[in-house]
Amino acid sequence: MPILRDGNDEIEYLVDGTGPALILVHGTGGNAETNWNGVAAQLAASRTVIRPNYSGSGRTTDDGAPLAVERLGEQVIAVANALGVETFDLAGYSLGAAVATYVAAKFSARVRRLVLIAGFATSDDARLRLQFELWRQLIDQNRRAAADLILLTGFGPAWMRERTHAELVDAADAIVEGNCWDGMRRQVELDLRIDVTGYAQKVVCPTLLIGCEHDHMVPLSHTRELEQMINGARCTVLPSGHLVPLEAPDLLAEQITAFLVAN
Repeated sequence: MPILRDGNDEIEYLVDGTGPALILVHGTGGNAETNWNGVAAQLAASRTVIRPNYSGSGRTTDDGAPLAVERLGEQVIAVANALGVETFDLAGYSLGAAVATYVAAKFSARVRRLVLIAGFATSDDARLRLQFELWRQLIDQNRRAAADLILLTGFGPAWMRERTHAELVDAADAIVEGNCWDGMRRQVELDLRIDVTGYAQKVVCPTLLIGCEHDHMVPLSHTRELEQMINGARCTVLPSGHLVPLEAPDLLAEQITAFLVAN
């Protein structure tokens, strides 16, 4: 994966396909590959799919300062600029939805259409805060328990029923080994401070909100709140848990594609 130097930041990214540009922004603890590999191939059949890793993920590095949604959004724009992409469609997932909301509001002339997947505008919610605080605690004290919790709350019940106990143990082992825990911790600290309400109210491009029926990480109510904030936003609900790019990648890719080509 190529790396772009932008000031103090070195930003890793992926590019696939040809056609109009579509930028995909990953979520907390994820990256350009783990969050998007399941949908990127389908989207790249008709799009130039750009997947940046913002700070805390992949090989992206920075000065180590506390993260801010604005800084992560500027990293997304830096990649677009480096590739000579003036206008683009934009999809953000989970924390990436907050980043994408900022980009769409701040750079409104450049964003054609916006898709926010399992997003939240603010962490000013007792349940959400308790969850992020638990993530932070488990990252520091018991990463295997953190991996188990990610599986238990990330996937929907139907997906879980289709796996054996041994498969779930293997999946948790893979998370423990493959996750960038220090980077995720920095992202969780940002999750605890998130408030893009003001940016959401400034989004003017056509917007699709995708919520997840069985989302125990970011409950569907947060998607409904975004629907009230973004003028003219459409909302659809998928039968999935929070980790919809992994649980239902084909369905997610279909929803994104249909929205991007709609009149």
